[in-house]
Amino acid sequence: MRARPREFGLVLGTLEPGPRNTIADVGEVRVGHVTLFEGEGKLVPGTGPVRTGVTVIVPHRGNVWRERPKAMWETINGCGELSGALEMREFGVLRTPIGLTTTNCVGNVYAGLVEATMAANPDADAVIPVVSECDDSELNDARGMHVKAGHVRDALRVAGDRFEHGSVGAGTGMIEFGFKGGIGSASRRLTAAEGGWTVGALVNSNVWDGDLLKIAGVPIWKELEATGAVRTGPPAGSSVVIVLATDAPLSSRQLGRLARRAFHGLARLGCVSYSGSGDIAIAFSTAHRVPLDAPPEPMSEPRIPDSAINPLFVAVAEATEEAVVDSLFTATTVVGRDGNTAFELPVGPTIEILDRYGRLE
Repeated sequence: MRARPREFGLVLGTLEPGPRNTIADVGEVRVGHVTLFEGEGKLVPGTGPVRTGVTVIVPHRGNVWRERPKAMWETINGCGELSGALEMREFGVLRTPIGLTTTNCVGNVYAGLVEATMAANPDADAVIPVVSECDDSELNDARGMHVKAGHVRDALRVAGDRFEHGSVGAGTGMIEFGFKGGIGSASRRLTAAEGGWTVGALVNSNVWDGDLLKIAGVPIWKELEATGAVRTGPPAGSSVVIVLATDAPLSSRQLGRLARRAFHGLARLGCVSYSGSGDIAIAFSTAHRVPLDAPPEPMSEPRIPDSAINPLFVAVAEATEEAVVDSLFTATTVVGRDGNTAFELPVGPTIEILDRYGRLE
């Protein structure tokens, strides 16, 4: 994995990050990847080359089926898939870990999460997992549907609080702002006066609004283009899945409000959600778990008042923005099907530009 933005002195926003500056700074959240990278040369549909994978986000170390985190989702550009969205809207919880993968393999990842849930819960007969996707067909043999249910179980097995960023897992075949994209993550901590809560973001970034790219307000694409550091032009479109986690005690309605604010983080980067793909955000809280088995007494759960939620909105926008930049900085060049190449962001020239604009600390 290449160096992350803060290692170069690039600080985005005003809030402090958590100790890892990832989504794993929230409670017991863990992330696992399986990366599939096989073959080279001309595309043979169904065979390869393969440039894809799966990423899972596990909300806590318990049994998610039996102890369900509050959750909600939102979208600003709906040409994408989020399985389990209707149940999440109805009940306001997660019933499984979250799966991220390539478009054509949503069904296979869905099956893998169903199998893992049923294996751990003999009474789980009707499981509807949460799975979302981004298209990697520019680099990957999408028709081969190479991510299988077994890969999901492998990703769950290796999930931890330290994980790779960039061209890994579901991010293996992503292209972002005209450069190689993929998995990025960041976190923000509120001050003690604001509650001391943490917000973490993980993105699978396939955003393609390349000529609009800004980092810390600097028109990076145009500056790099002027120096000749840009090798390919950006196709029009955008796609990103944003997963937010927080330890703040929030209702499902409030988590929906957090999910909507994630798109402000994209806007800071110049993304305008071009037609043709999907921008999806999922938010969950680790503060309270809804039990599968009904307790004998009515449930009581704390939540912060809406009048105190604004600092969390700031944290969401900042963590999302940095998570996307993190994916750009950490992703490495990938040569895919038919020699199609997604070049990594030229970090050296980018840092020189940001320094010239006075954006480094």
